[in-house]
Amino acid sequence: MVGRKIDEIKLSSVIQGLLRCPACLSALQRKKEYLECNKNSCLGRYPIFRGVPLLIDEEKSLFKVDDVQQGRNSFLGLAREKKYMRFLKAVAPTISKNIKGKKNFRKLVDILLKKNKNPRVLIIGGRVLGQGMGPLFRYSCIEIVESDVSLGPRTKIVCDSHSLPFQAGSFDAVIVQAVLEHVVDPSQCVEEIHRVLGKEGLVYGESPFMAQVHGGSLDFTRFTHLGHRRLFRKFEEIDSGAVCGPGMALAWSYEYFLLSFVRSRMARLFVQGFARCTSFFLKYFDYLLIDMPGSLDAASGYYFLGRKSEKVLSDRELVKLYRGGRRS
Repeated sequence: MVGRKIDEIKLSSVIQGLLRCPACLSALQRKKEYLECNKNSCLGRYPIFRGVPLLIDEEKSLFKVDDVQQGRNSFLGLAREKKYMRFLKAVAPTISKNIKGKKNFRKLVDILLKKNKNPRVLIIGGRVLGQGMGPLFRYSCIEIVESDVSLGPRTKIVCDSHSLPFQAGSFDAVIVQAVLEHVVDPSQCVEEIHRVLGKEGLVYGESPFMAQVHGGSLDFTRFTHLGHRRLFRKFEEIDSGAVCGPGMALAWSYEYFLLSFVRSRMARLFVQGFARCTSFFLKYFDYLLIDMPGSLDAASGYYFLGRKSEKVLSDRELVKLYRGGRRS
């Protein structure tokens, strides 16, 4: 009888050597289709599914390994939609516009490559390509690890950002775009990002402010500009500001206002299409507004680019950083 072929892990040997047990951070050992914790008192076992290690500590995480394997989490894009639903979504104009993302990623890459010729970058929520991330993938010298809590076309490792399964100091940069609003404890996730970054490692984050619920039951938190800055208080700021402006925020509010009147899926699709066809132009105002002080009080979302630091930003220092249009 010919044995089943063992999946090859979609990670380099270097990254595989940095993997750790998400429960206790001990080293892992390959055992056929599993990775097993070396610590005798733990002995966690984590399956490798289609070449992707599923490193989830089920005792602490919202997510279950079996749900990942079976694709049961519809929020994460694993539910099959009917063709007419995909068609309607494809033809309707988008009301979203990330104004600063691409420029910010170019800046991140420039800083990275000045420091290290072969940097390692972890993307949290990397099941699909994020908005503006193109510059990051133009350099073969950058090793990119795309993680998520679900399988997708780009997922190389499945893990929960509350317990990143990597050795401390493993990465030169971590990217967390449109993720922190979907985790139950954003501060814990940023602590984990700080831990897995090397000395003076870089973090780039984007999170929403004026945005309605877009993740169903997995949508928890919003951040003001200063609230977002406080989240990254263990990082020295390189740059921060609005990434998606008040025009986009207004279009979202208009769409969700109209959606409040209907309940059925078909009615919601029709209303959503109507709302987008009549408000898509609002996002273009953000090219004019994105750097205005008032936009920091009304933006759809913010970005933060920072460097790992030994100093912690105090709350007294934090409130002095307010740059919005409302001066007291």
